Amino acid sequence: MSYSDMRIARLRERLAAEGLGALYVRNLANLCWLTAFDGVFDGEAAHAMLVTGSQAAPGAFLHTDSRYASAMKAAARGSGIQVSASGTSHAEWLASLVRDGAAGTAAIGVEDDITLAEYRRLVEALGSQAHPVQERARLVLGLRAAKDADEVRRLKAAQAITDAAFSHITGFIAPGMTEREVQIELEDFMVRHGAEGLSFPSIVATGANGASPHAVAGAARLEAGQVLVLDFGARAQGYCSDMTRTVGIGEPDARIRQAYEAVRQANEEVEAVLKPGMTGAEAQECAETVLAAAGFAGAMVHSLGHGVGIEVHEEPLLSKKNTEPLLEGSVVTVEPGVYFEQDFGIRLEDFGIVTRDGFEVFTQSTHDMVII
Repeated sequence: MSYSDMRIARLRERLAAEGLGALYVRNLANLCWLTAFDGVFDGEAAHAMLVTGSQAAPGAFLHTDSRYASAMKAAARGSGIQVSASGTSHAEWLASLVRDGAAGTAAIGVEDDITLAEYRRLVEALGSQAHPVQERARLVLGLRAAKDADEVRRLKAAQAITDAAFSHITGFIAPGMTEREVQIELEDFMVRHGAEGLSFPSIVATGANGASPHAVAGAARLEAGQVLVLDFGARAQGYCSDMTRTVGIGEPDARIRQAYEAVRQANEEVEAVLKPGMTGAEAQECAETVLAAAGFAGAMVHSLGHGVGIEVHEEPLLSKKNTEPLLEGSVVTVEPGVYFEQDFGIRLEDFGIVTRDGFEVFTQSTHDMVII
């Protein structure tokens, strides 16, 4: 069975549990995951999919336009996905499938991030058939939280490029460079060494700029005595990586060393206890307890981590807000940090997978502070 077949089968189980006849999918990342197509999708939201829930007559239908039709049909061979480039709107295409009985008589689910305009078009197209359309939040996104073997292989490939980039950039950095110069070199290395793109614009933040968790690289110059926060990731084989390291521009002072060791301890203690059944809130509490014991209570101003996959921010979250148990196969970041406005910031981030017995870290770069 192909990966797309397995993923669609998982979705059908959810549809049955929700009492839905089918799910209409427009989210591009969800389409990438369900189809498992490589080298076909770009950034344009030109496609729609209908996955029917009937076990007696299951179907997976993909609607696209003429620009993608050949590539889609080639990618779909052997998958059981039927590709159409009818030239009609997605709403009209859906209505024709419903008229042909593809969705049975039960309600059709739509994703909760669909636009209001498209939702109205669907309701209008299906109205004459009195076929109910029901919004269903995060059905596919929830399934994406537990990664399969193919996804793990791709995630590790993306991280291997990212680790190599860190090794390279620590040999490149020198006092007097600007944040932007470092960012350009870092991102260029990843693309030249196998990345098909970036997970996100790289954060390169020196000195006081490091106190902003989402700082934008600019003209600030690296100076001796500062620490430099590097948060970056490669996208490879359709999947993202995400890591953060904080490096010293010269030997840091005692207070920076103390903060760094506290963050490192928080990272490593969480990674030692992560396992299926633990909640994101419990993971966050563990990190904050370590930081507080070291004298840094309240200095971490963000959640501990997030899921990573086709998108760099996915479910599940390691956050006070997440009281759901983590699943085996969940891929998450662990990124404790401490931040002091107008002074400095420190963050240490790995990512890896929740296994049956614990947590396997994908990130291979050292936890020792690298000194430039």
